[in-house]
Order: sequence, then C-alpha cells, then structure tokens
Amino acid sequence: MNGRARMAVVTLALLCLYAIGAGAAVARMLPGRLALLEVAHVAGAPPVTAPAAFPGVTGTAGGPGPAATPAGVRARLAPLVTSGALGPHVGVLVADLVTGRVLYAVNAGAAFTPASTTKLATAVAALSVLGPSARFTTSVAAQLPAAAPGRAAGAPVIVLVGGGDPVLAAGRYPAGDYPQPATLSALAESAARALRARGVRAVRLEYDDRLFTGPVLAPGWPAFGTATNYITTGNVAPIVGLELDQGRLTPSGAPEDRDDPANFRPRSTTPGLDAARAFARLLRADGIGVRGAPRAGAPPPRAARIAAVRSPPLAEIIQQMLTESNNVIAEMLARQVALATGRPATFAGAAAAVMAADRRLGVTGISLRDGSGLSPLDRISPRALVRLVRLAAWSGPARLRPAITGLPVAGFSGTLGPGSFFGPFGPAALGTVRAKTGNLTAVATMAGIAYARDGQLLAFAFMGNDLPRSLGTGPEAALAKLATALAGCGCG
Repeated sequence: MNGRARMAVVTLALLCLYAIGAGAAVARMLPGRLALLEVAHVAGAPPVTAPAAFPGVTGTAGGPGPAATPAGVRARLAPLVTSGALGPHVGVLVADLVTGRVLYAVNAGAAFTPASTTKLATAVAALSVLGPSARFTTSVAAQLPAAAPGRAAGAPVIVLVGGGDPVLAAGRYPAGDYPQPATLSALAESAARALRARGVRAVRLEYDDRLFTGPVLAPGWPAFGTATNYITTGNVAPIVGLELDQGRLTPSGAPEDRDDPANFRPRSTTPGLDAARAFARLLRADGIGVRGAPRAGAPPPRAARIAAVRSPPLAEIIQQMLTESNNVIAEMLARQVALATGRPATFAGAAAAVMAADRRLGVTGISLRDGSGLSPLDRISPRALVRLVRLAAWSGPARLRPAITGLPVAGFSGTLGPGSFFGPFGPAALGTVRAKTGNLTAVATMAGIAYARDGQLLAFAFMGNDLPRSLGTGPEAALAKLATALAGCGCG
C-alpha cells in the first residue's frame, strides 16, 4: 500500500471515529422533551385531559445552556415587538413548552383576529372529539332488485352519498402526494361490480350532499359579487357534504386530482353536482350506463349500501390542513365536530362545537364564526393559542399530536417553506421552528414551537392586528424575525 493510500485509510478511520463520537455527544445533548414532537401513534390513544404541566419532566432547559429567563427573552424580543412592524395592536406570549412558565407577554389575554391560526383550535377540537384514527365514508346506496341470472334488470336509481370527506378525489392522485385520498374511481369500480352481480347494466344517478347545512358564506366573509369573495379568489368552496379536491378545478373546469395549494383559480360553486358528474363518467367507463343527468336526491328508506370508500385517517388530514392552511378541510372538520357533538352542521354549529371542545380541554379566550379563520370576526387570545400548542405537544394526550406534526417547518414546508409569504427566516429558525401562520387584510399572526439554542422548547404566539396598508408584507417578515430570534435564544 503506497503512502497516499495509507493516508486515505487513516483519514477515513478518523472520520468514522469522529462521526461516532459526535453522534454520541449529540444523543447526550438532546433533551428528553424532543419526544414531544414524535409522530402520534393513533392506536389505543388515552382519553385527553388538560394538563397543568408535563408529568415526569423536571427542569426547563434540559440542554447545553442555562434556561431562558423572562428578562433574557424580553431583551431579545421587545425591540422587534415595539418597532411598529406589527402595527399598533400587538399580542405576544412566549412560554416554556414543558412547564408553561411565561417568559414574555404583551396583551396575552386580549382578543385578536387570528386569521388561519384558528386552524389550531379546529385541529385540536377535531382530534379530541373524533380521535386521530377517524375516517369519513363516501358511499353508494340503492334499492336494487334481486339478481336474476340471464335477465338484465332495468335502470334503478342509485344515490352517491357524501359523508363529509374533506380530501375526496375523483381519480388517483400523483404517487408523491400525501395523504393519498379516497377516490370516486375506486367507488365507481366497486359499485359497478355490485351492479353487474345483480344484472344491472344501467342506472339513474342521484347525489346527496346535504350532510352539512346552512348558509354558504360565514359571517364576515365577503359577499358574492365582490372582488374579494373567497370562492372566486380560490380560497374556499361552498361547504357541502360531497366535494372533490376541496372544490379546486383545472382550467377546463374538471376536478384537479392533485393537491395544489397554489391553485387560486375560482373554486367550484356546485361541488356536489360536480362530484356526481365525475362519478357518472367513471361508472360509464366501468361499463354501467347512466341515463339522464345526475340530480339531487336522497336514498329511499330501505336502500342498502352497495359500495363505499373511506378517507385517510384524521391524523393525516389534519397534517395536510395545517401544512398548507387548507380552508375547506378546516371548515369540513369543524362541521364533523358539530355532528359528533349533536350540533347543527352549519357555520354557527361548527364554531360552537370547536369552542366547546377546546373549552373542555381548559382552553378559553376563543370566539369563532367559522373553522378556518377566514372571518375577520373571529377572536383568539395569544394565551389561548399557546395553550393549544402546549396541549397538542404534551406527551400525555398523544391523540392531539398531529396538531404539532402537521405544522409547517421554517425554511422547509408549507406556508413556512422557501419563497413563502412568511419569511425569510434566519439560520437559527431553519428546521427548528414549527408554526401555523395566518394573514388577512390588516392581520398577520404566527403560533407554534421554537427549539431554542439553549435547549428549551418554547411555545409562542405572535399576533399583529390593525396593520396599515403602508406596511405591505413587512408584518409577515417581522414574524419570521421574531421566530428566528426566539430559536436563536440563549436567553439566560
């Protein structure tokens, strides 16, 4: 072996030893509370209770540096909070995620317009009431004749019944999309198989999208015909019990069949009918004739379910909702909470159900008109947002954990990803901040978790209201600076 080869071998050996030693050192440095961010296991989740602190975990920092102090955090954040970049009405709360010790507070109990940070309240409520393994069923019901070998039946009525699946699609999504939704194509294949088994070769199709009821627009949403109407600007679709891809459409008006948060084309105004039309096309492709146009209807009293598909687990749906700030998913899940708790599946019933579910967990300071945060009439305090974050991250009620694992990661994913509206983030925040964002006219908010340089996990809520137009996108950049400052905190 020549000298150069020997040197290469020695160098490689040293690098291996260094890597092993560094890995062991990092393992020793990581605080046990990082387990709080572990993906939830949905089987056998215990009942949710509201913790005062985190049992079995002592101390506050658990990392290489001293614990952050109120004076240290205030010194780091106050200049940014008082700079005017977040407007004249600012709310802030920073607390140790484990103990709940308040480290910095400004108007923490005051009511602020939360924008899409409202989705934290909806996520926690849905997970606590329905459980992370809950699924939503879309089905086909019919009153069919008995099978008659050798004789084709007539054209009975079949009914496509929406079960409020917020991620239902027409056809298979691209393999890289997550979660993979239930599809009408699979439902049509199953229904066609059941129909052929009974000798049925043609049907008349009706659809039932009435699981959710009430007004199409929530209080505070811009009216139809206005330039800022949320449906025509591609932010939301009418909330009904049967819709595809949250009402997102291709330029030709077909269901999009992919998850594209950047699609701000006008949404479908008739999502139930669109789903029925797509289902009719799929039935024909599977050899079942469909006579006439689909129409609204309901299953007859003695109808039987002949086919069904089920959504992904709620845990996966929550993660999609939070990562991309999906308004339709949020509104549909809020209605599912209403149905599960015996309330009307309307905007008012859904908002009341979410507030009641969160209140049972000890979270107050929430007043909602919708489930997504699109309404400027919604109100949440910074204290309530931090409480929701701590509940979801706590090691006890693992069923709430998807409300944390679904949060966007600074510099990497969702509304905190590269080139997003919120940012840019400094190096300290990249990969160490998870947060839900919110913005409306005159509103910019952010709430989540920062893994600080001193080893602490810090829960935070930053809220700016009454923002003047002159600030432009400055408030969103200011929120990123605050999160970066917190992540870089060695604030002992």
